[in-house]
Amino acid sequence: MTALNKDIVYDMIIVGGGPGGYTSALYAARAGFNVLVLEKFSAGGQMALTHQIDNYPGFEDGIDGFSLADKMKKQAERFGARSENAEVIKVNLTVNPKEIETAKGTFLSKTVLLAAGANPRELGVDKETELIGRGVAYCASCDGMFYRGKTVVVVGGGNTAAADAILLSRIAKKVIIVHRRDTLKATRIYHEPLMNAENVEFKWDSTVTELLYEDKITGVKIKNVKTGEESIIDCDGVFVSVGRKPATDFLGSQLDLDENGYIIADETTKTSIPGVYAVGDIRTKQLRQVVTAVSDGAMAVHSAEEYLAEEHKGSEI
Repeated sequence: MTALNKDIVYDMIIVGGGPGGYTSALYAARAGFNVLVLEKFSAGGQMALTHQIDNYPGFEDGIDGFSLADKMKKQAERFGARSENAEVIKVNLTVNPKEIETAKGTFLSKTVLLAAGANPRELGVDKETELIGRGVAYCASCDGMFYRGKTVVVVGGGNTAAADAILLSRIAKKVIIVHRRDTLKATRIYHEPLMNAENVEFKWDSTVTELLYEDKITGVKIKNVKTGEESIIDCDGVFVSVGRKPATDFLGSQLDLDENGYIIADETTKTSIPGVYAVGDIRTKQLRQVVTAVSDGAMAVHSAEEYLAEEHKGSEI
């Protein structure tokens, strides 16, 4: 592979410019490291699509995700972090320095922080992407407050869908769960509160086949998978909770992943390869929020500092 800026070996390359990535960049740059952030699109990742974030400390009136991402990026760059808009195609993490191949060439680094995130799985129905922020949402804790006193549909039956429905039942006037099976996949702890909630209704054995809208969502069309019968649900919003897919395809089989494709890494963020760390939604964890991604970013740099110090000590022997 031919390296772009082949004379530069970064101390740290961060793949992904979300809250975890730019927190890592901030901490690493302030520690004096030569840092590069590679981001496919713009700063923020999934956070940038959130219109209002009320659960991130320090913003008493809340803040939109795009603005928060821009602030995080500028803060990291103030201390010397560099950003490059480039999609990572593949990596070689087993060599030293590690090689990160992008659409703009190949970069070299002593350590790599993987913060590429996880993307919500979509329903795959017409106009879904265009209606994001106009009634289609993927995060109840992020966007649920916009539907206070309204009727919402939650699509899915796993733990995420059940947790979203419970949260929304405290906010919305009515919550309608649409699930393709005749019982929830979610663990038993979720069943009782949902069954006992007076404002939660179930549409079993059903899938959403069409989004109904004018300027924003007005309802959904559903189809019973057993009978083929179609019906319409009037609603103000649709929360899609059919799972997430971690952005790990570019890694090949180099790192240990769990059964769902997330990078196996504990609170130290260390992966199965020394000098490689997993930050934010891409790693195995119980809670995926902006604040936990930020925490991962700080921890990853601490772990990387220890690794680089040991490597430097070893090179002097």
